[in-house]
Amino acid sequence: MSQLGTLYIISAPSGAGKSSLINALLAEKRSWDVQVSVSHTTRDPRVGENNSEHYHFVDVAQFKSLIKESAFFEWAEVFGNYYGTSRFTIEQALQQGTDIFLDIDWQGAQQVREMMPEAVGIFILPPSRNELEARLNKRGQDSSEIIAKRMAQAQSEMSHYNEYDYLIINDNFELASKELSQIVNALRNKNNKQSIIHKTMIATLLK
Repeated sequence: MSQLGTLYIISAPSGAGKSSLINALLAEKRSWDVQVSVSHTTRDPRVGENNSEHYHFVDVAQFKSLIKESAFFEWAEVFGNYYGTSRFTIEQALQQGTDIFLDIDWQGAQQVREMMPEAVGIFILPPSRNELEARLNKRGQDSSEIIAKRMAQAQSEMSHYNEYDYLIINDNFELASKELSQIVNALRNKNNKQSIIHKTMIATLLK
């Protein structure tokens, strides 16, 4: 599929800070044509979450119907809830030159790579397991039971870091944010992209 935009797969154990890093990039680089993919999910909205902004909230029957229609790039069941990424929305945005961030786990990443091997993978790691657990407790979104499940799952998730193109250690948030920005900026300036975007200008220069 011919496209101008880049598809970024961002993965990390819950609490490592991937959503915060993505949001910081979007806030800082408002002039960049970059957006986060809005996934479908069957889980209940959290406080402050809006339908079609943070997630497309659907019930299980609707989600399974979309699976049968092959509407998802990838989908998975996580802690009893379904999550999926719309195929049509992603492909359309990439063709228009928009860079897309997919905030998904390693299993979803493997599914996406099978269909789009040119996707760029970035894995976010916490500096330690103790720090990861502290962050999960600090954000106050999950029960102690859910946090225990997330910590039990974290080691398995983190073992897949070497399947990604880039690795960022989120110890110092400002530094990690800068590293993410540098990765995206470098890829936005690749010759094949710039030569298409500035085709007319380059042709004029070479006359």
